[in-house]
Amino acid sequence: MDEQQSLGSLKKMLKTEEKIGSGALNIDDLGDDLMQNILTRLPALSFASAACVSRSWNSLCHRVLSFPKLCSAVSFNPMLENAVNEVVEKVLLEPIRPHFVMASIGPHFGLQAAFQLIEGKFGSRIPVIVNVCEGVIGRDVLSDQFVEVQWEITEEEDHGAELLEENVKGGISLTVGFLPGLKAHIIPLLNKEPQGILIEDFVMNIREATSTVSDSASPAGIILFSDGERDINPVLQTLEYAFSEDTFVVGDGGSQFSYRSDSITNSPNSSCVAVALLFARDRTKPLDIGETQFHVMLSTGISPIGPTYKAASVKCRKSSTWLTASRETVRGHLDGQAILEEIYDELGDRIQYPAFYVGVTKRRKCSVGMERVRRMQFLEFHEVRGGDEEYLMVNSVGIKTGDQFRFYISDSGAALSSCTRVSNNLMHLKLNCDNSNNNVSNVVDHCDKRKVFGGIIFSCCGRGDSFFGLPGIDSSPFLKNFPGVAFGGTYCAGEICRGNLNLYDQENEEGDLVHCSQHVYSAVYLVMSYCPPPQH
Repeated sequence: MDEQQSLGSLKKMLKTEEKIGSGALNIDDLGDDLMQNILTRLPALSFASAACVSRSWNSLCHRVLSFPKLCSAVSFNPMLENAVNEVVEKVLLEPIRPHFVMASIGPHFGLQAAFQLIEGKFGSRIPVIVNVCEGVIGRDVLSDQFVEVQWEITEEEDHGAELLEENVKGGISLTVGFLPGLKAHIIPLLNKEPQGILIEDFVMNIREATSTVSDSASPAGIILFSDGERDINPVLQTLEYAFSEDTFVVGDGGSQFSYRSDSITNSPNSSCVAVALLFARDRTKPLDIGETQFHVMLSTGISPIGPTYKAASVKCRKSSTWLTASRETVRGHLDGQAILEEIYDELGDRIQYPAFYVGVTKRRKCSVGMERVRRMQFLEFHEVRGGDEEYLMVNSVGIKTGDQFRFYISDSGAALSSCTRVSNNLMHLKLNCDNSNNNVSNVVDHCDKRKVFGGIIFSCCGRGDSFFGLPGIDSSPFLKNFPGVAFGGTYCAGEICRGNLNLYDQENEEGDLVHCSQHVYSAVYLVMSYCPPPQH
């Protein structure tokens, strides 16, 4: 039974309902199974109308909406309003009660115009975030093909105009989620003069919003968007300190965004530098609602090269750091040129024109308010800008004298291997789900009917077809294991993934894991599964 047949059946039943008073027939004779089958195939708006017909229909609709759902769609219509209409119509083709809305648009669309259009399509209480991305990943509303498309931004000189004609100029990715048993909130991170970025207030607001509805002050997870103009690492450090290891943090660390939040209002002398879409477990969820679980996986795309150095003299210049370094086998300090020559010698001719980064291991004190200070260790990446006879120059700040660092280079081979590991991990998750559905003992989570219902990806804009030499690599781990399951996301500049993952083989002298939350040349997979409540 397709959508049109289902909608036609609903209209017939509504007419039948009007005749009940005559005693000619009873709509209950159709049976709950047939009714539920029809209701599950209705578009969201028709489904909402059906839920208001009678108590029995409302009960059946509640049964349909007891399971979580993720819907995602991509449109490349060059007209913003048409693109928004296409993706909204697509994601609302099935019954869903949106708990959150995320949209990513191309740079050729206006952010505020896109936000107003999308905001107007959904209820005033639904959290909405719209950001400008580097490209979209998802299923095209017209072709129904899964695509990975990056925006090609070129100057209109030489062949620039021709390139712009050949490339997609507009596009939007829309993701709508329904997560029963969870509450969604949007919390902004404000920059207020003269105090600066209010990181502690941000953490406390997240804790308060979570503890209001949950038995814990740590949310199930956070999807974070940052404006890219400021260093997000101090924020990520504090989140690592403040919340339990079970709280996932993923997102885009470098994009413009707009959002709707009823909880906090900007004051005239403040601005928003980041926004968190948080998910808190509802302590009052009905007994017939199961548990949604989140699985985070990361495909890395860089490889270490050369020895380990220690920062000697360090100077901060606006948004960059200038430094010299030392290492055990060399006397004295090494300038930028000497350091780079060592790395070039190590690299040889293995890779042409790689992207260079330094991975800096930072041991820092962390706390919130009057809480106990804890020393934690972090791995943070800084892009190498160059070097001369005095200093090595890297982007961003936050490096201190004595911090150890090592060089990393972009590596498509490492990224392919890492994608294979993610695919294998997803295969194990799929096997666990399949085994549980076949009533085979599931030792992992003791759920006998677990099902993966959706996934979101944040992939580095440096990856894609040109990086791998093949199309569709980043999407393949999910699509291979869960074909037909809703999946979509974006290309971004500064992918966020909270990690006690030890993916870079970093340990401190005490053997503790080094935390790494913002990555380069990586792809972050947020996979969602659902375990129904036990049957009594």
